[in-house]
Amino acid sequence: MQTTQQILMIRPARFSANPQTLASNAFQHPAAADELAASRAQAEFDAYVALLREAGVSVWVEQDSGELATPDSLFPNNWVSFHADGSAILYPMEAPNRRLERNRHILDKLAEAFCLEQVHDLSDFEQQGRFLEGTGSMVLDRQHRIAYLCRSSRSHPEVMEEVSRRLGYRPFWFSAQDAKGQPIYHTNVLMSVGRHLAVVCLEAIPDAAERAELCRLLASTNKMLLPITLDQLQAFAGNLLELRSDRGEALLAMSRRAWDALSQQQQRELERHGRPLLADLDTIETLGGGGARCMIAEIHLPQREPVRAEQAA
Repeated sequence: MQTTQQILMIRPARFSANPQTLASNAFQHPAAADELAASRAQAEFDAYVALLREAGVSVWVEQDSGELATPDSLFPNNWVSFHADGSAILYPMEAPNRRLERNRHILDKLAEAFCLEQVHDLSDFEQQGRFLEGTGSMVLDRQHRIAYLCRSSRSHPEVMEEVSRRLGYRPFWFSAQDAKGQPIYHTNVLMSVGRHLAVVCLEAIPDAAERAELCRLLASTNKMLLPITLDQLQAFAGNLLELRSDRGEALLAMSRRAWDALSQQQQRELERHGRPLLADLDTIETLGGGGARCMIAEIHLPQREPVRAEQAA
């Protein structure tokens, strides 16, 4: 199934702009930092969790201990992904301080409520300088077993080959760049794939053949295409995630900045495919360079018993 009602989020303890990721992430703006940034990020996180829970999403929240210098800990989808076959994958991360985010304790806690049968640890690729940062690097069409990836220093083909071998996903690679010509660091800031809708910044794909093939592949899997502009991309309009509620309602998790960047026609098209959940994430997006989708690690594992995340917490 493409969407889930169960998600993992990590509440930050030492959030800040990460100097180790700045070179490849043009969405970060560290100059906007001040002494209240960490507390504002925590407040944005808490309000986002409350919004999701109120809509009927089961949010498993783990508090970052703060013992390690992990300024990007609130982006867990980069170091782990969970799958319907009962497996999890741990990914190789480019920034050394992001490697500290991988936490087996979190997996042990989830294994009490979900059938987590196998953990594939791909972190050894870091020793070879080869990285693949989870569902930041890969935008997954889980139904059709397709992984969409834009080329960057954080997404290596050999690691993707290993993921394909273990999970059976077929990769589709393309190049993408922002308005200044800098490579897009993660695929999930320029596109999103839901059950029936794909949001994509086609303007960011300079190669006409790759652009056409991407559109063809999306059409062949019955995805309606909603194009966004480079300016909208910069406002995180491509960084959204379709979820579902405990009542089966389709939900679209995204930031208010992303929503406000869209035209009324684009907003109406999104509303045809789900109820937008709009989170105020200005501090996190500006300093962290990641948005609403980046903060969510979807849990597609089979459940052992119907326990709500907040009850377990």
